[in-house]
Amino acid sequence: MNDTVIVGVDGSPPSLAAVDVAAAEARLRGAQLRIVHAFSRTADLDPMIHGVLAQAERRAHSLAPELEVARTVASGETLTVLQSESRHAVLAVVGGRGRSGFGGLLLGSTVVQLAAHGHCPLMVVRGRPDLRGPVLLAVDGSPAGNAAAGFAFAEAALRGAPLVAMHVWNTWSEPTPYEGPADPLNVVVDLDRLRERHRRLLEETVAPLRAAHPRVAVELRLERARVRHALLDAAREAQLVVAGARGHGGFTGMLLGSVSQALLYHADCPVAVVRGTR
Repeated sequence: MNDTVIVGVDGSPPSLAAVDVAAAEARLRGAQLRIVHAFSRTADLDPMIHGVLAQAERRAHSLAPELEVARTVASGETLTVLQSESRHAVLAVVGGRGRSGFGGLLLGSTVVQLAAHGHCPLMVVRGRPDLRGPVLLAVDGSPAGNAAAGFAFAEAALRGAPLVAMHVWNTWSEPTPYEGPADPLNVVVDLDRLRERHRRLLEETVAPLRAAHPRVAVELRLERARVRHALLDAAREAQLVVAGARGHGGFTGMLLGSVSQALLYHADCPVAVVRGTR
């Protein structure tokens, strides 16, 4: 098992804030922290190595003096470098905004590519730095969502935090079987049956993980609402929100599910996106 947490650094304040989070995550796991920078111009290399990366290393050690810290400086495109580094990591951490490179991932599509194709979970540091509140898990029953559930429970256990497992449903998020006349306007939705089906999905997703992490306090939250809006609202009280890279009902060809993208761009706290097995 890999035992390295990687963090992308470009010298911007958000990327240095990501160092703080990555150092804490590495300390919780007993893992090494690897500070990663990608560069395209040789002229940028010397000040980065002797300035920003050294500052990031000092910052990590100030938070976790016992932490083993390494640096990687690589020539190449941001996504390629971090994607390669993620092969040997348990977690990749990046800032939500920055000057360029890693810190500016959310300014374009790189974060979507990384969340969709990286080799480990991706944590994007955004919103308020608050370790109070629960870990919020977005439950959808998909393979990626089930992998996210495992990550969320493990994260809550490491942090000593409660976990809110939230499943949001509505009558238009998926096809509803209907046995009756062929008239497409004559649609009857059995809300009680639909609600019960979603309740079972939530309980069945959480049950084995609840048994594996008996010390994690778990709240099951089933809500009929617009999915993205409900999760973003719940994220306001969370210290971390965890979602799968692709949920049910996504459009074919999309790199990342619409719910995951909405959380990455708009959540009021850090977001972890977890891919399912290939």
